[in-house]
Amino acid sequence: MLRRSLAAVAVLAVLTTPALAQGKKLKIGVEGAYPPFSEVGADGKLKGFEIDLAYAYCAAMKRECELVQQEFDALIPALQARKVDAIIASVSITDERKKSIAFSKPYLASPAAFIAKSGAAADASPAALKGKKIGVQSATTFEKYVDALYKTSTVSRYATQDQIYLELKAGRVDYTLVDKFAADAYLKTDAGKGMAFVGKDIDDEKFFGVGIGVGLRKAEAATLGKAFDAAIDAVNASGEYKKLSSKYFAYDVAPKKK
Repeated sequence: MLRRSLAAVAVLAVLTTPALAQGKKLKIGVEGAYPPFSEVGADGKLKGFEIDLAYAYCAAMKRECELVQQEFDALIPALQARKVDAIIASVSITDERKKSIAFSKPYLASPAAFIAKSGAAADASPAALKGKKIGVQSATTFEKYVDALYKTSTVSRYATQDQIYLELKAGRVDYTLVDKFAADAYLKTDAGKGMAFVGKDIDDEKFFGVGIGVGLRKAEAATLGKAFDAAIDAVNASGEYKKLSSKYFAYDVAPKKK
């Protein structure tokens, strides 16, 4: 899980509950273009599972939080430049990313999967996709995986996954590799009709890490990081995580305990 390219778009939502107003306001980077985790509704407001989780974690920490919408590949640079204090945007915990940022404990886990037009061959191996066009979102683990293993395919990069879905429907790309839970939600919409999963689930820790966590600056791993860890535990223990996830998914999306 993962993703994207360019600069900040807008601040779209603020938690205003008076009880949360103590302490410094936290700016949390979100994407707003990755349903059902994060998107902008018809009313112009952010919504989605990770948006709900951001609110829940802030409430658990008793902190006022401002959600800052950015394209995915601008999120880590924004964190490093102190434009946001944390990232909640399906950012996979990988060894490569841990070189530049810190993470909370995982709060979400999902395999990757290919999708294509219905009727495509079931084999999605590198050999089977030789000469095919694969669309991936920039700055994601999906891009890293395809670049490493699908060297005989043509790889096209896009700022958002929604752009790739449009390209897929138009026949300008043949396949896309994406988070399976996000793809499952897309396939159940009218826009996803005529599309289907292809091949096996992909869960390679070398590329996709050990789950998805809150992205943080390294210097704040022992402070804000611990606060998020405690918030994640509290939301899980209260049953709120399960309640929120059931709004979007018919299956368990929590990280598996090891």
